[in-house]
Amino acid sequence: MSRPAEFTGRRPMTRQLAYVVGVVAVAGAASMIPAALTAVIYQEWLAAAALFASAAITCGCGGLVAWGFGRQGELTTKEGFAAVGLAWFVLVAFGSLPYLISGAISGVTDAFFEATAGFTTTGASVVANPGSLSHGLLMWRATTQWVGGMGIIVLSVAVLPLLGSGGVQLARAEAPGPEPDRLTPRFRETAKRLWLVYAALTGIEVILLALGDMDLFEAFAHGLTTVSTGGFSTEAGSIGAFGAYTQWVVIAFMFISGASFALHFRALRDPAVYVRSGEFRLYACIVAAAALLIVGGLWVDGLSVGRHLRHAIFTAVTLVTGTGYFTIDYSVWTQGLQILAVGLMFLGGMAGSTAGGIKTFRIGVLTKASAHRLKQLVYPDAVLLTRWDRRPVADPVVRNIQSFFLFYIMAFLGGTFLLAVLESVGGTGTDLVTATSAVASALGNVGPGLGNVGPGGGYVVITTGGKWLLSFIMILGRLEIFPVLLLFTRYLWRR
Repeated sequence: MSRPAEFTGRRPMTRQLAYVVGVVAVAGAASMIPAALTAVIYQEWLAAAALFASAAITCGCGGLVAWGFGRQGELTTKEGFAAVGLAWFVLVAFGSLPYLISGAISGVTDAFFEATAGFTTTGASVVANPGSLSHGLLMWRATTQWVGGMGIIVLSVAVLPLLGSGGVQLARAEAPGPEPDRLTPRFRETAKRLWLVYAALTGIEVILLALGDMDLFEAFAHGLTTVSTGGFSTEAGSIGAFGAYTQWVVIAFMFISGASFALHFRALRDPAVYVRSGEFRLYACIVAAAALLIVGGLWVDGLSVGRHLRHAIFTAVTLVTGTGYFTIDYSVWTQGLQILAVGLMFLGGMAGSTAGGIKTFRIGVLTKASAHRLKQLVYPDAVLLTRWDRRPVADPVVRNIQSFFLFYIMAFLGGTFLLAVLESVGGTGTDLVTATSAVASALGNVGPGLGNVGPGGGYVVITTGGKWLLSFIMILGRLEIFPVLLLFTRYLWRR
């Protein structure tokens, strides 16, 4: 006969997970307050009531669960992965409440999709005209992306001592990159510094945008969704609704946000770290090459390069970093440029940034490791060591990157097939361009795709089944595959 956990020395994993999810829900409730206060300032009483009610429900449920189960000690690696996967689904569910309670978005599916796109910084939306929403709900959309950019769990580790050193396991599973980069021996201090850089960049961009043709509210909303590489705008025309100055400011901050925030912090003391970083050099080269290819493609198509240069650079940066803003409808470009656009959705920014995609670090290491394997076909006895920034990369890290890439491509192919099937069963059907770009965009946390979901089109046309699938894929891409897939394995839950 099995003995209770208190006698065997083993704690129930479900109690630990429930506590962490409860703490994260409370943090999510706190993030609703600024949006609620915004609604009060603009005297939008329905939106304010919906946001305050949503915060109360979320805080009540999360607090009750956290208090009821209590802290069970430090998190193990297995518990960290499980907690992150579950917490994000729960957070998105609660995040959809403001839309439902206010009636701004009708239907659980659309509200969940919008909240998912927010927290995963994808920028895909079912709202055809964001300008029709109240200021409070627009602020909530922007807040979900800002909080989701660096991660609600990393925020919890930074400001809540409740998780203890076990928060490192959460950050390892949730941080946007192959491995969280420590700036200090204590991860909580590292998280605080990263969030300070994150907040400082947001504040600087807000000021610069307010100096242009945006009012203070628009500047604040776009500041939140640019630094998070989210892409939610207050206008149906996205950044294309604003002037050249605003577009150049957004280009600069999208590029900055696609780089590592730990690198930005180190650059405060030594700006030369940008030049010494091999990953930053590769990231900058990818963005520059993408811009040149788009400019070249537009020139071949007979368009004025001078007139479209800003749009080409903007599109290259927004696609590589997965921000999802747009100034021009690139879905009407020629097929060659459309293929390039989808390809750029896979890349992503640097590890430790808010960008989605595969990440520059993985691309660099994967390329070098593959080149070594090719060389070993000719020199089978050669011992070839994969190096990055002149430092050797351990074989387990290389294998982890190879596994990630394999799962990423499998998720893309499987998601495209399932979306096409669901759209066909739903009766609307969808073309290959729409299905392919929608899945690539969701997995890379970009936002707009091509075809029926191109810039300015939105995801209203996608069926209910397709929206649930894309919501799952967005979370899969934001958490970088493994924490979500592990939820469906037996060995994660085996005691």
